[in-house]
Amino acid sequence: MIRILWAFAALILCTSTQVSSQTISSVNKELFISTIGRQNAWVDSVFKKLNRHDRVAQLFMIRAHTDRGKRYEDSVANIIMQERIGGLVFFQGGPERQAALTNRYQSLARTPLLVAMDGEWGVGMRLDSSISYPYQMTLGAIQDNNLIYRMGQEVAKDFKRLGIHVNFAPVVDVNNNPKNPVIGYRSFGDDKANVTAKAGAYMKGMQDEGILISLKHFPGHGDTDVDSHYDLPLLPFGRARLDSLEMYPFRELIKQNAAGVMVAHMSIPALDNTPNLPSTLSKPIVTGVLKEDLGFKGLIFSDAMEMKGVVKYFPNGEADVRAIIAGNDIVELSQNSKRANLLVRRAIHQNHLSWEQVNESVKKVLAAKYWSGLNQIHKIDTGVSEFLNRSESMSLNQQLADAALTVIKGGDVISSLELQKKTALISLGMSEISLFQNELKGSFQNSTNFTLSKIAGASDISTLLQELRSYDQIIVGIHDYRKRPASTLDYNREMSVLISELAKLTSVIVLFANPYTLAGFEDIEQSKALIVNYQNSNEAQKASAKVLSGQAAASGRLSVSINSFFKTGDGVSLPVSKK
Repeated sequence: MIRILWAFAALILCTSTQVSSQTISSVNKELFISTIGRQNAWVDSVFKKLNRHDRVAQLFMIRAHTDRGKRYEDSVANIIMQERIGGLVFFQGGPERQAALTNRYQSLARTPLLVAMDGEWGVGMRLDSSISYPYQMTLGAIQDNNLIYRMGQEVAKDFKRLGIHVNFAPVVDVNNNPKNPVIGYRSFGDDKANVTAKAGAYMKGMQDEGILISLKHFPGHGDTDVDSHYDLPLLPFGRARLDSLEMYPFRELIKQNAAGVMVAHMSIPALDNTPNLPSTLSKPIVTGVLKEDLGFKGLIFSDAMEMKGVVKYFPNGEADVRAIIAGNDIVELSQNSKRANLLVRRAIHQNHLSWEQVNESVKKVLAAKYWSGLNQIHKIDTGVSEFLNRSESMSLNQQLADAALTVIKGGDVISSLELQKKTALISLGMSEISLFQNELKGSFQNSTNFTLSKIAGASDISTLLQELRSYDQIIVGIHDYRKRPASTLDYNREMSVLISELAKLTSVIVLFANPYTLAGFEDIEQSKALIVNYQNSNEAQKASAKVLSGQAAASGRLSVSINSFFKTGDGVSLPVSKK
């Protein structure tokens, strides 16, 4: 039992000491023994009260929303009462509604519910009226990892305030495929060491504040061109490549006491050559590689079991059973948890699975609940909006954007911009004046704003180019307002040609989009100066305005390679310049 629970006991000790790499030999033995004793006593007392149905139920987490109305909420409540499920994964909704609903659901549960959420950039990834921190690809550009650690702490505080115990983050996939349709901006980048360092800082920040994390998507979803939500991706690489690249961040962060790992739905013949078998359902991968080869002792989560990448070839509940047999501790979002429970118990009866394995997973889940404070249920104060939008978090969010801004060309040009010169401020992909332009207007007072939508016609473009001839300085912002900023912009052909023309004329081009989009513009390397912001947030627009007006420094470095001109790690350090 002590071996099973070590990961969580270590986290308890690390939280109290702010050190995340201690070993059992270097911690206070009396504290360790006392902690383990209390934890084991609670786990054993709860476990003994569970019948066989309820033990299996502890291994399943179901979907919950606060934006689907009362009928949906009541249906989840019925599952909690009737199936005595182990946990919930919250998706879209509002923070105050979620806090109230969590109170209701916990009051209905015989065994406290382990609550999770995908919060890769904080609770704002799922909830309205909440702060969204930068995407991980943006964070990958930051040189001060302590900022990312602090972000992890703030995210954890938000989670705890909402009664959430597990963050399905960070993403540690090494995104070295620009055409990846599902990871992309969710990754810290294409350099495995940088991904590991940034993910480690984020992970430690959350765990030090008492939140369980889940590294994802094991053994690495970065070099795929298929979205596992819709089909089964193939990872065709040999074991040596997988060991040295895809699994590198997992291996290193497991050594640093990662509490959880989420397994992806991918076909990986080098690890298991069973045709069309997703890694989630593979015992050689989940037990053989993750548990035995990498020595992982924490919680193993399946990726969502409603995704086509897993149920396409294993429908009707077969995927749920195979996931447990493979070694997953928690099955996330079964299509039918009631059916899955029955099928798991049937598999045990038919000797395809043992109660010993199930019981071990149940005790790990209960240990996680103890570590999360669920041995004592506290009602959540539903007035959470002010806390989730506290000034400390907003200030940190701006600091992160400032630190990520990357000047990849023309630092001297930016430094030599003159505030008094006649300046054209252009925002492309916009139908109205952008925050970027408004922020610049205060400094460049002899300036004029221009906007063009992403579907602007040839006549509007021609008019703009004609007008620009009379300006001394031109600053162009390229904006992508899509919720999921893809690696190609959705501008029309005329606009793409315009950007290539502006690159030859412009003082500065500023990208507020996925950095991979630069590869789609001909002659972009001819621009006199080029700034990458990775996303179109308000904070990024403010950061760029401050750098262009000489009020802030720039220190970011490219987190991915874009083309032969702009590579991972490129960037110019730019000091504050008094203009």
